[in-house]
Amino acid sequence: MERSGTAVVTGGNRGIGLELVRQLAASGMTVILGSRDLDRGIEAAAELDGTVLPRRLDVTNPTDVRNLADDLNTVDVLINNAGIHFDTWQDATDADLGVVLEAFQTNVLGAWATTAALLPLMRPGSRIVNLSSKSGSFGETDGPNAPAYSVSKAALDMFTVKLATAVRDRGILVNAVCPGWVATDLGGPGGAPVQKGAASVLWAVDLPPDGPSGGFFRHGEQVPW
Repeated sequence: MERSGTAVVTGGNRGIGLELVRQLAASGMTVILGSRDLDRGIEAAAELDGTVLPRRLDVTNPTDVRNLADDLNTVDVLINNAGIHFDTWQDATDADLGVVLEAFQTNVLGAWATTAALLPLMRPGSRIVNLSSKSGSFGETDGPNAPAYSVSKAALDMFTVKLATAVRDRGILVNAVCPGWVATDLGGPGGAPVQKGAASVLWAVDLPPDGPSGGFFRHGEQVPW
C-alpha cells in the first residue's frame, strides 16, 4: 500500500516498532524513528529502505520531546509505541511502586507528552495510534500478574478516549490497538511474528476519514475495555 507524509514512531528501534518503521518507510512515508539510544536508532535506520530519520527520543524527557516537535513541520501519523515493564514477576499485593511509577511515566505520561507536543503539527486526516494491550482490558484480564503494565495500559486507553473526543472536530482519528502476543523483547518468545502485530497497528493508520475513533482494537476487531 502506498502512503505519504510524515510518521513518528516512538520506541521504534526494535521489535514491533522497528517493523512499523520498516513498513511505513517502504510504503513511501518519511519516518521519524524515535529511540532512547540514538546509536541503536542510527544502526537500525541504516538497514532499512526508504526515508528513515533517527532521532533521540526518551518520551519521559521533556527536552527530547520538545526538540522533536521543533524539528518537524507536519506530522501525519503518530504511533505511541514506547512501553516498558511487563512485570510478570509481581502482582498487586507486592508490587514495587517504583516500577509502577516508571511504567506510568513511559506508558502513559510519555505518550501523553509526545502527543501534546506534536498535535499542533497535525491536520485533518492525521492518525494517532496508542499501542495498548489486552493486559489493560477489564474484559480480557489475564490474571493477577504484571500490575504496573496492566494498570498503565488501562490508563492509556482512557487517554485515548479523552483525546479522541477532544480532537473529533479536527478530523484526527485516535485509537488504541493491541497488536496481540508478539515475539518481541517485551513479549518474549512464542508469540506471533512482528509482521502480524504491525498489521494490526497499520489497520488503524489506514482508516478512512469516517473510520472509528476512540476505540480499542486488535486485528481490526473491537477489544472490550
